[in-house]
Amino acid sequence: MDKKTFTRISKTLADPRRYEILRKIAACEKLSCVALKKRIPVTAATLSHHLKELNDAQLVEIERKGKFAHLQLRRAVWDAYRKELSKL
Repeated sequence: MDKKTFTRISKTLADPRRYEILRKIAACEKLSCVALKKRIPVTAATLSHHLKELNDAQLVEIERKGKFAHLQLRRAVWDAYRKELSKL
């Protein structure tokens, strides 16, 4: 993992709410935005912003089907990030 990607992920996960969202997504194989919204007490706009940040950091994959979106953790990216952290 390059330094830029590592730094981007670290900054993204520095927000406790984003880390909580990522944990909810990781706990499922795929999670719909509707189901996630029910588990996280934030507005739709705030959730959308956090998901954009997680997506920009390459931590989640967003699969769109019509007006619905399903979220999935990008395990390979997460594993590479953890591997880089273990070097500290």
